[in-house]
Amino acid sequence: MTMGDDEGFELHPALAADCAVVGDLPLCRVLLMGDRNYPWVILVPRRPGLREIHELAPADLARFWGESTRLGRALMARFGGHKLNVAALGNVVPQLHVHHIVRFTGDPAWPRPVWGVMPVVPYADAERDARCAVLRELLGVGP
Repeated sequence: MTMGDDEGFELHPALAADCAVVGDLPLCRVLLMGDRNYPWVILVPRRPGLREIHELAPADLARFWGESTRLGRALMARFGGHKLNVAALGNVVPQLHVHHIVRFTGDPAWPRPVWGVMPVVPYADAERDARCAVLRELLGVGP
């Protein structure tokens, strides 16, 4: 697939329910995970039917890693974490999506993975909107 091949792309309902849309990079939709325990952003390549990273066409794969690297650098520069966790699990949500979670040695789940450790703490609307605005500025994307 090449640029512009996002016809038929739909965000999985679970991602739509759990996240706020930050904006779109050339390949990926950028989502803010609705859990304020951690700075947590998800990239979803806008290609229909993908489940695994290796299913991306070579040009899209290169673009994905470029966008992931750009996001990771921006998150670590802004939030100053000790570690950036990057994970594509897909055990619950089959649509290809890649988590980028800034971790701190004192965060509630450290050093374990974040899943299932702490109850989700949702953002208040104003806080979510402010975090999305910060991310848009960091990444140079519009809503």
